[in-house]
Amino acid sequence: MNENKSEKIIINAPFTEGEISNLKAGDYVYITGTIYTARDAAHKRMYEALEKGEKLPITLENNVIYYMGPSPAREGRPIGSAGPTTASRMDKYTPRMLDLGLKGMIGKGKRSEEVRSAIIRKKAVYFAAVGGAGALLSKCIRKSEVIAYDDLGTEAIRKLEVADFPAIVVIDSKGNNLYEMVLEKG
Repeated sequence: MNENKSEKIIINAPFTEGEISNLKAGDYVYITGTIYTARDAAHKRMYEALEKGEKLPITLENNVIYYMGPSPAREGRPIGSAGPTTASRMDKYTPRMLDLGLKGMIGKGKRSEEVRSAIIRKKAVYFAAVGGAGALLSKCIRKSEVIAYDDLGTEAIRKLEVADFPAIVVIDSKGNNLYEMVLEKG
């Protein structure tokens, strides 16, 4: 864990390998830039497209997927409540997405050993956002645009512009897992 908690770690999305290689499990970070949303239905559809040899609606290379399906936006806001979805629901699709260059994922909860191995292999990172804080997290979202699978409603793929989006590194690019570290300290 980052012992110097006074240092604000700001990372820009899309990520560079060098930028995320310095992150350690337990680091608090603030993400600024472009990220994408995709949940279960969108992951399933992307996976099926890959199986058919079709092109994905987004480029995964160096990008970040936030496992989130927002509530409707209030007047004057780009998005409604934007809290994280349980990440393990995407685990069966994640190694393939990482192999295509995905560098970051934001969700909540544990990941499978297969995902952790793929994170290490592809030098990616898994972040957690605070569940139950969707209204607060939405304030970090400056722009939201549906870019694919509009028929999926809240599970459509969105392109988000975020500023100082808070997250915690759960699994770093070396495979260190915050949840396991906490249990070991007991």
